[in-house]
Amino acid sequence: MKVSVITVCFNSAETIEGTLAAVSSQTYPDIEHVIIDGGSSDGTVDRVRTRVRESDVLVSEPDEGLYDAMNKGVALAKGDIVGILNSDDFYESEDVISSVVRVFAENPDVDVVFGDVVFVAPEDLLRVTRYYSAEHFRPWKLRFGWMPPHPATFVRKSAYERVGKYRLDMRIAADYDMFVRWLLVAGLKWKYLDKVLVRMRAGGVSTSGFRSSIRLNREIVRACRDNGVYTSLLFVLSKIPFKLLELIRRPGQ
Repeated sequence: MKVSVITVCFNSAETIEGTLAAVSSQTYPDIEHVIIDGGSSDGTVDRVRTRVRESDVLVSEPDEGLYDAMNKGVALAKGDIVGILNSDDFYESEDVISSVVRVFAENPDVDVVFGDVVFVAPEDLLRVTRYYSAEHFRPWKLRFGWMPPHPATFVRKSAYERVGKYRLDMRIAADYDMFVRWLLVAGLKWKYLDKVLVRMRAGGVSTSGFRSSIRLNREIVRACRDNGVYTSLLFVLSKIPFKLLELIRRPGQ
């Protein structure tokens, strides 16, 4: 199976090389890296061009935001399996893709595979600040604001073709909406991989402050309701005490 890893970037010169290295160092042999740049002006594209391989894809042009760029990447992807890795994140180990492909190979009826992520301090990539495990996730929990970590999720390209694109009318939660459509609306089969797949720098748009958190939760409610799934803001906010435990837990505990 061919794997397409999509990285969306915009003025990511300071971090993009680590992401590129994380993909190119994977032990799995059949990977294409699809880099969708939004028209960076800080040298991002120059850095990408020094590292891209013949099998990789680079597009640099203005877009309508993060999810528009993701849609472009999915459309260009030639792989049987698609994963999305942010331009400031990297894989936890060199066998991540091999582990994911093995799960798909052993479960031909599965369309979605996801694992765990850890958040790290931007100034110290070895210091884990939060552990986000999908071990206890079940699709019904989407009503309560729970979703698997998007960067640690891999999906068959055929599933994207069946379910459709990321929504462009959401700023933060279009990936949440996609999980609702994948798992509750389309009823795609999924599998959890008990492994940390991605190391993420803390401070992304969905975790960068109180206002972002409020907007995220409102968009989550909208994503559910627009897809015929009952929820409420009270339902979604009930996850907060449990989310605080992620600041304490660490892999292996």
